[in-house]
Amino acid sequence: MLFIDFSSAFNTIIPQQLISKLDQLGLSTSLCNWLLDFLSERPQTVRVDGSTSKTLVMSTGAPQGCVLSPLLFTLLTHDCTPSFSSNHIVKFSDDTTMVGLISNNDETHYRMEVSQLATCCRDNYLFLNVDKTKKVFVDFRRVPTPKPPLTIKGAAVERVNRTKFLGVHISEDLSWTTNTTSLAKKSQQRLYFLRKLKRARAPPSIMCSFYRGTIESILTSCITVWLGSCTAANRKTLPRTVKAAERIIGVPLPSLLDLYGTRLTRKATSIVHDPIHPSHSLFSLLPSGRRYRSLRAGSTRLGNSFFHQAVRKLNSLPSPFPPLCPHERWMLKPPPVCHQETLD
Repeated sequence: MLFIDFSSAFNTIIPQQLISKLDQLGLSTSLCNWLLDFLSERPQTVRVDGSTSKTLVMSTGAPQGCVLSPLLFTLLTHDCTPSFSSNHIVKFSDDTTMVGLISNNDETHYRMEVSQLATCCRDNYLFLNVDKTKKVFVDFRRVPTPKPPLTIKGAAVERVNRTKFLGVHISEDLSWTTNTTSLAKKSQQRLYFLRKLKRARAPPSIMCSFYRGTIESILTSCITVWLGSCTAANRKTLPRTVKAAERIIGVPLPSLLDLYGTRLTRKATSIVHDPIHPSHSLFSLLPSGRRYRSLRAGSTRLGNSFFHQAVRKLNSLPSPFPPLCPHERWMLKPPPVCHQETLD
């Protein structure tokens, strides 16, 4: 896995080149002209302690903090796609990761893909920060083969044992100890503010809302990815924060396993009813039409992954899901809310 870092990704967008690509994608001329006007001749100033700098007019890049900028960056790089079936490029705004499958120690396609990706970035005037670009090798063979260094623009890419991607810590052994430890530490720090609300005699409903927004949201971040593969020790770490919050608020809170089951079902259902989802083919009904075909797993690690857990979860439900209309896809039942009860 190659985790790519760009230097000031949004600031290097060339409006004329972006508009040319949007025109090729079929956007209307009026919309393209509006976007070109939006990105051109933007006045910028800096204000510090009442002092304002001189106005600087910018005609390159996209405004930082604008909700439109990530979308424009995604459209700019839409043609950066893999050339080989063994490689996959994951893009989320300016966070780009290339995942390659290396078979029989043959890295030819992987290295060619990296070279083509670097060329695509250069053509789009995107500057790769090789110093912050990292690579992680996942190899479970008993005797791993040494890998030659990977270079981009003549500089070697650093190999690391773990890295952080979209808020999730990914390790080369696919363990989740670092991730759960980080989530537990971050969530426990926010218990301090929950205790402050308790001392201020805030009602349980307010504390419950605060818990869901600032603590539960951390504990359940990408929970469908990692909780199923956690060790028993990792699973005991996070519920302690939930129990501590229960004692502070004084009302029962949904457990992480309950939230995991709800979100696992919701995510699996959305994939089942989305025929264009890349993983839709993994959910195939048996001839009876009541259960989904089980996925084979050659290891416990694979058997505990999201898709295998999702199929087992759907098969454990009392009845199959009814078909959903497109506008109903996101109207699935939300996770249970904590009960708002007051203590005597």
